[in-house]
Amino acid sequence: MLKFWLERENCQSRRFLLRFFFFPSSFLFCIVLFSFRFRMISIHILILLIILFWNYDCHIIPRIEECGLSCSQGIHCKSKPSSGIFNSFCHSAPASLSSMVLRSMKISTVIKCVQGSPCSLHLNIKGTLSLDENIRGLEICSFSLDTQQSQCTNVRFARKKSKILNGKKVQVQFNCFEVNVAQHIYVTMKTVPNYCEVKMSQEYYVEDCRNSDVGKHIPACLAGKLDYNVDRTRKIISVNVSNFLRDQDYYIRLCHKWFTCEDVGQFAVVRGKDSLKSVSLKYSQLLPCLCIEGWLAIPDARRLQLCPFENDTTALWDNIVYNPVTQTLAWEPACPVLVTVNLCRLMKSNDHCEDIQDSSKRFPEKVKYSRVDTHPRLCMKFTTKQGSWVKCPFAHGEFPAWKMRTAAVADRIQVFFTSQTKAHFSVLVCNRTQLASCESVGMRHSVSVGDPVSITMSREMCGSTICIQGWRTDVDYSVPLQICDIHCGFRGQTYGNENPAKAMTHRMKSVHSLN
Repeated sequence: MLKFWLERENCQSRRFLLRFFFFPSSFLFCIVLFSFRFRMISIHILILLIILFWNYDCHIIPRIEECGLSCSQGIHCKSKPSSGIFNSFCHSAPASLSSMVLRSMKISTVIKCVQGSPCSLHLNIKGTLSLDENIRGLEICSFSLDTQQSQCTNVRFARKKSKILNGKKVQVQFNCFEVNVAQHIYVTMKTVPNYCEVKMSQEYYVEDCRNSDVGKHIPACLAGKLDYNVDRTRKIISVNVSNFLRDQDYYIRLCHKWFTCEDVGQFAVVRGKDSLKSVSLKYSQLLPCLCIEGWLAIPDARRLQLCPFENDTTALWDNIVYNPVTQTLAWEPACPVLVTVNLCRLMKSNDHCEDIQDSSKRFPEKVKYSRVDTHPRLCMKFTTKQGSWVKCPFAHGEFPAWKMRTAAVADRIQVFFTSQTKAHFSVLVCNRTQLASCESVGMRHSVSVGDPVSITMSREMCGSTICIQGWRTDVDYSVPLQICDIHCGFRGQTYGNENPAKAMTHRMKSVHSLN
């Protein structure tokens, strides 16, 4: 509704409202009236409305049908294009010539619209000088600081008239320099001949597409309208274009939006002369930064972007790579994303993944964990505002397993580790007070593969919450294994895994894999 009103109302009304809101007493009155007394609108909404009014450029740009040159005081003048080279070197001014012969220079923008052709933007340059018998004319140049291109014109006066009106002020107006939307321009005005220290210059910014006149009439601002349909089976996005200039080609591409939108494959062209205004674009993954971008096939055209897959974050978490030589686990986002990454231990009982201490990394460009044990329960957890995702890259059995088992001998429990690679472990007895917490109740033992360690168990150390916990110590990140429910009353007996409540021998496997 606000946008409709802004487009509908004239600039004078909007200027009045801006003056009203920004006049201190009126502004305070509005806040008190709406926010505190009637409570119809919050101060945040009021500030937002003011910002919208402030950013909406209602400056009216004059229209012309033809560009040209005009001079006041009845002076006959004419112009012709110039390279600016021949007048680039200055000469010493005659003693009789005042340095103030160039009085002023003003720059504005005009829109040239001719029926049957697109409208274009032109500089409107007005300069005032005092006529002098030593001056044959003016040279006006515009230089684009964006494209490094220049345009120059020579303005010549009739010599007889200039002698008669010597010392009189004359205003010169020239509006044939075509410019682009939002261009940064440097304009100079010199005398002909070019006298040193007799020169005027000024920087100027051309209005951008936020200006109502520019946005409606300049082709570069007419971005069109994009409609799309996604075929997830064939991985194709069909895009239909409407509301753009007739007989004008239109470009469409897919891109990944980082600081800029980076190409994803070739762009497609919708031909202006074709009746069908749609194209099909192939994609490899639906990522949150995958955008559809379209623009008219003209220089400096305004670009329209649609990024409809911002909630499709699932594919982001698949890019996990493990290097078995360096034991490095890495993840790099295919799109910019605000995420916290943790290594975690997947709990067998409820599929909860418990964070591993000192493994958290926030908002990373790339995550790398060195010396990682490839245990199937060692996983990566990705947390964003939308939720959490857990990926377990070692859960597919592609790596050899290290195993831990226990056996009861009299009042002692022996712990064995087996592995196809050289490894070192630590073992201790702990009391599992919570599902993911096990507090040590004995001393810690170090052991290598093939060397059993015996742990003396007292009656106080036996119970349903007592566990034997083992983990690798030759890596930086390892998942602890726990064998619990140690029944010390069944000494000297052997039990199979079929009856775990009575088992005297416990065994746990871990199969290593890489996705």
